[in-house]
Amino acid sequence: MIIGDQIRLRGIEREDLPSFVKWLNDPEVRQGLSLIMPLSLAEEEDWFANVLKQSPFERPLAIEIQPDPQKEGWVFVGNCGFIGIDWQNRLAEIGIHIGEKEYWNQGYGTKVMRLMLKHGFEHLNLHRLWLRVFKNNLRAIRSYEKAGFTLEGKFREAQYFEGKYVDVMIMSMLHSEWQDQ
Repeated sequence: MIIGDQIRLRGIEREDLPSFVKWLNDPEVRQGLSLIMPLSLAEEEDWFANVLKQSPFERPLAIEIQPDPQKEGWVFVGNCGFIGIDWQNRLAEIGIHIGEKEYWNQGYGTKVMRLMLKHGFEHLNLHRLWLRVFKNNLRAIRSYEKAGFTLEGKFREAQYFEGKYVDVMIMSMLHSEWQDQ
């Protein structure tokens, strides 16, 4: 388990799959993702079977938060992980998804990203972490900026979203920038 301030990251379990199906079938939750088609539990079970075949370093992690530190309860709210780790160049894409909407806009996404940055730079010895975010996902962009990510550029009109094309922004952080924070 990877533990931070009111955040812990753990392996995804089969029991988590119904929550993923619920979240990923909610149009509001899907807005920040590239998913456009409804998702079945059977498809999510296939996804999970394939996840178990991936390198442990690239398996998504379940995000649990502790809304009230005075209590011991943890709430499963989403997932995060590294994608396409390039060990030669020591870089990876990073992704996050918080599906429980009642915990949006409370700083948990920023805390998760900071914990993932620490894990990527300190434990995996990565040099560069980067992500993609839709230009219209202002909540996510603010969260990534608070975590220390820098805007590198964009893929112009690269994602078709609700009847129009939107830019996909590229943000990143280098190990040296993380150390300087």
